[in-house]
Amino acid sequence: MGTSTTSRPVIVANHYQNENGHPDGKIKVGIAADSETRWQRLENARRLFGAARASGIPIVHVRLAVPPDYRGVVVNTQLIREWVALGAWREGTWGVAFMEDLGPVDGEAVVTHTRNSGFHNSTLEEVLFSLQARDLICCGVSTAYAVEATVRHATDIGYGVTIAADACSTGTKARHANALTAMSVRAEVRTVDQVIATFV
Repeated sequence: MGTSTTSRPVIVANHYQNENGHPDGKIKVGIAADSETRWQRLENARRLFGAARASGIPIVHVRLAVPPDYRGVVVNTQLIREWVALGAWREGTWGVAFMEDLGPVDGEAVVTHTRNSGFHNSTLEEVLFSLQARDLICCGVSTAYAVEATVRHATDIGYGVTIAADACSTGTKARHANALTAMSVRAEVRTVDQVIATFV
């Protein structure tokens, strides 16, 4: 898996939060309001987490949360302007809580960040260093934003990366497919079943 010889990858789970995963969440660019694949993609993530825990593979949960008044948030993109207009991703709200059975257990690491890449303005790199990670399995919501930004950053700094593609989602099937195609030159794209089959 990936490019290194380690036998234990680390899962980097991005944004399995109410704001963009639950039907009542404010953000629909991760999973469309009427998505027919919402529950299957989330169930795939739950299966991946369960298999990883059973195999002793660490999971690092990356959550997006910003100050309630957006103090310090640089509003320089359409996506972030939409956050602010919707009042989304504010620390301390229901929206930034993890979805049921998709959050940390048993002392798993949680990293909070404020943009798209899980590495930006966070302790993710330090956490991965403490786990002696060389290979990452990335998954989450949204494929075209948090997952792609995190994968690009991870490969730029030397990690081997596999994407658990059917545990990821974005606003449309086309955007999801396009993001996977863009990432395929940097990372291995596999199904959850294929990823689980590599666990020993």
